[in-house]
Amino acid sequence: MNEITLGDVTIARVEEMHGPVGMTPGQFFPGWPEQDWLDNRDWLVPDHLDAKDDIVQVAFHTWVLRSQGRTILVDTGIGNDKTRPAVEAWDHLSGDYLRNLAAAGVEPEDVDLVVNTHLHVDHIGWNTRLVDGRWVPTFPNATYLMSRPDFEHFDPANNPGITGSVNENAFEDSIEPVRAAGQIQLWEGEHAIDGDLRLVSAPGHTPGASVLILTSGSDKALFAGDLMHTPLQVAHPDHHSCFCEDPATALTTRRNLLGWASDNTALVLPAHFTGRTALEVVRNGDAFEIKNWGPFPSY
Repeated sequence: MNEITLGDVTIARVEEMHGPVGMTPGQFFPGWPEQDWLDNRDWLVPDHLDAKDDIVQVAFHTWVLRSQGRTILVDTGIGNDKTRPAVEAWDHLSGDYLRNLAAAGVEPEDVDLVVNTHLHVDHIGWNTRLVDGRWVPTFPNATYLMSRPDFEHFDPANNPGITGSVNENAFEDSIEPVRAAGQIQLWEGEHAIDGDLRLVSAPGHTPGASVLILTSGSDKALFAGDLMHTPLQVAHPDHHSCFCEDPATALTTRRNLLGWASDNTALVLPAHFTGRTALEVVRNGDAFEIKNWGPFPSY
């Protein structure tokens, strides 16, 4: 069974790819003492740390939600055919994402809503696909929800620093065609999707980063985006990734949301965990610990 049900919402995980990201913990998480990784290596390997050369392992996946008659995608990965000079492994990628999505019973025309938790390049790639030499929205019938602060921040017209960064070309090929098609809805602060799902601002990783909160019946879940990149951040929430644009704010956001998840016994579903991809957390002093793992098979 590749789906779970929380309240009235069904959830599936569709993976685009997973594996080592070419960075050691020290590179991915600057300033984090190596000893913490050595002390936890026995359970981080092999899902979250490569056994051979201690390279961080991550996944890129989409959460597929079916809620109140609608099909909703949370994040859209890296995408095929994109020019990505900053990351060789992503440059002109040719993967099976749409085939994997079809295995979950979803064709592009079926999607009603796309949620980009933030606008980093690896969360928006399948917003569009290449058709006859043109970038067009992959999901022609969908509304794409994007936070206004991120939309403004990642527009190269507002931020010349995008050129030469990991997000180079991403606005032009993965956001602009969706805007041209009139399919983007911008939001800020908080946005109710339906009676069971709401988006909440979670800044720090990016200015407009967000999380999706599910509250349905007695069940709760936190679709955490890039709140964490490794489960070791549960016990060490003060450490941030090299991709966090405002580390101090990211720390506060991470603590607050992990606290909410603990207080509400919510399932936490991050955007990049591989192997064991969902978990429950509980408070442990001024940090947290993993209470339960929720292995989540993928298509």
